[in-house]
Amino acid sequence: MRVFAKAAGWALLTLLFCASVSAQAEDVYLSVPDFLSEQYETVPKPAMLWLDEAQRKDAESVSGEDPGFRQRYWLSDQKSSWVINVIGRDHPITLGISVKDGRIAALRVLIYRESRGWEVRHPFFTRQFDQAAMDNGKLDRGIDNITGATLSVNALQRAARLALWLDSQLPQE
Repeated sequence: MRVFAKAAGWALLTLLFCASVSAQAEDVYLSVPDFLSEQYETVPKPAMLWLDEAQRKDAESVSGEDPGFRQRYWLSDQKSSWVINVIGRDHPITLGISVKDGRIAALRVLIYRESRGWEVRHPFFTRQFDQAAMDNGKLDRGIDNITGATLSVNALQRAARLALWLDSQLPQE
């Protein structure tokens, strides 16, 4: 009986370890090259948008996110694409966001690392951002929340505002 209790204890510890490892896993839903291939027939070369301190503060006031001093982007046919990391609760969520004519053309969750809130990756949720634009520093529409995924929903909204703001900073051709 004692041997059985010991074996059950080890089995329980192993199960808990596996559960904790999977809770911190990184789920890759779409790679950056695959996202860019969805957006462009021929993927353009990446370019760099350099931001000064005043621009960084503007970006942070609009989106709540500090974009850093530089952001890589891809631009073709007046559509820009951005790969943005935002923190949901504890870990970054990597998003691919394309902007055309000041509106979001596509928003995809590329990598999700949080333990909860993964529902935001589904198209039924991300479609809410299609054609969203900025209106006085906010998105021009309300985004429905998902119970239990509030922080991830908020992170996606911040990233959408940041991508729209970054697109507005590109030099006009």
